[in-house]
Parts: sequence; structure tokens; C-alpha cells
Amino acid sequence: MDFRYETVIPNDDLPFRMFIFEGRDGNYRVSKHWHQSVELFLVLEGTLDFFINSRQYTLKPNDFVIVNPNEIHSIECPDPNITIVLQIPMKSFEGYMSDESRITFADKDESQKARLVALVTAMYRTYEKGEFGYRLKVKSQFMEFLYLIVTEFRIEQIDKVRVQQKRHLDKLSQVTQYMKENYDKELSLEMVASRFGFTPSYLSHMFREYAQTGYRTYLMDLRVKYAMRELLNSDRYVGDIALDHGFADARAFAKAFKKRYGCLPSQYRKQMNQKQVNQKQMNQKQMNQKQANQKQRNRKSLAGKSLAGE
Repeated sequence: MDFRYETVIPNDDLPFRMFIFEGRDGNYRVSKHWHQSVELFLVLEGTLDFFINSRQYTLKPNDFVIVNPNEIHSIECPDPNITIVLQIPMKSFEGYMSDESRITFADKDESQKARLVALVTAMYRTYEKGEFGYRLKVKSQFMEFLYLIVTEFRIEQIDKVRVQQKRHLDKLSQVTQYMKENYDKELSLEMVASRFGFTPSYLSHMFREYAQTGYRTYLMDLRVKYAMRELLNSDRYVGDIALDHGFADARAFAKAFKKRYGCLPSQYRKQMNQKQVNQKQMNQKQMNQKQANQKQRNRKSLAGKSLAGE
């Protein structure tokens, strides 16, 4: 499982990050991780299986989930989808959310849910178009979104277990950040534990207790994740990719990859490349049809003007 800590960096000069989920082609998974931000996933097309603290949510079009800081979550998306991801640093909520505050999306009024969906969709459309002055407009929409969140979706809930979990995850965040930066090097449990002043047994316990996975499993998932990105974005030999991402050889990479994705790296690359080709062909077909329809409308318009002038 890729149980990692994420730092949220805003888009340009905007106080949030917004993008389309990278698993849009399907056959994709995001393993367990957490971060110090509020995160929203809104499905526009297709489906996602979302897991928050081991509870499953199956999202269909216009469904969304909100993930609070330090909530462990993962995603499974076997099928293609289009999903908006909105990540908001906690500083955006300063003065409105305490350590005991959390945001809940369950059991909320459907009209408020619909309002939130409309706002997030409008924000993305504004950002995507990038027209003159769009930053001003999207900031205005974002402020309305924040107001809706803190007035309709926020609850105060003192949870001692959650507070304790946060304290341990803060410690573990430093470790996982270091591993993320050095995953391609030799990283034994003993070496990493020593660097942070822990005993190997204590660090191993922290991973199993709070990350719900073993140290080595986490490290292998991290290596697979970054190796997969290069696999899909380059034509390099699989063996070279394996060595550059901390694996002993191509066989070790293939074994770890197949355990997580059910196929060999070369097969996965071929499948994804074919999906991209199919998508390009579909997009071109749609564009050609759109142009043909426009030409037909133009001809009808000219014919109408000609008859009117007779």
C-alpha cells in the first residue's frame, strides 16, 4: 500500500489546488495516505470506490466525498472516470475551524449537496477556460465554497482517539517525507529508524498501528508508484526503470508491480498506451463530426439567406 504524506501546493497564486484525478483511464489505484489539508473528490463521469478510515463509498456522477486532515484514505478505480480533485490547505480555514472541527458530507441536506456540486463544477469550468480575469472570478467562487463548507458541513467533535492519531501521524509524516525523497536508495528499517531517533521495533510498530501496513510494504509501494509514472511517460527499458527506482533488477520490479496491478509492467504499459490511442481516435472522430455538423448548419443558413433574397 502506498501510504504517504502529501503536501498541498496551491495552483499559481490561487489558495487551493484543483485538477482532474490522474486515474481517469481506469485500472488505477491510490493506496492509503493522509495529508494536512481538506480534500474533495467530485465525480463527473464514471465511478470511483473511495475508502476513508476503512469505510467504503462508491461514487457515481455528481457524488462527492470530503476528506479531513489526517483521515487515512485510498481509492480504487478499475473503470475510466472524470473526477475533479480540490485540495485546500488548512490555513484557508484559520479562525473558522478548531482542532476539534471536522467536515462531514454524510447525512447532509440534498439541496446543500447540490449547491456544493454546482459550486465546485463552476470553479473548475472557470479555471479550465482561463479567460481574462478568471483568477478573480474563481477566487470569488472559492470564497463562496468556503462559506458553504464552514456554515453547512462543519461539525465540532472532540475525539480523543483522533487527537492521538494526529500526534502519531505528525511524527510519521517526517519519516514518510524522508522516504519519499530517498526511496530510490537503500533504506533499511534500521537505517531510517536511527536517523529519526527511533528503535527499529518502535518505527515498525508506528507503521503497523497508524499506517495499517508494514514498513517494507510501504517502501515497495512507493517505489512501484514512481516507477509506474516513468513507465507510462517514457519508452525506457523496464529494467533500467527498475534500477533507477530502487529495485534490485527487472524481476523484483515485475514481482512487486504484478502484486499490486495484476499484470507485468510491460503489459500495463501496452494497455495504457492502447487506451490513449483509442481516446485520441475517439476525440478526433468527435471533432470531425462536430465540424461536419457545423458545415451542414452553415450550408442551411446560406441556403435560407439565398431564398430570402429572391
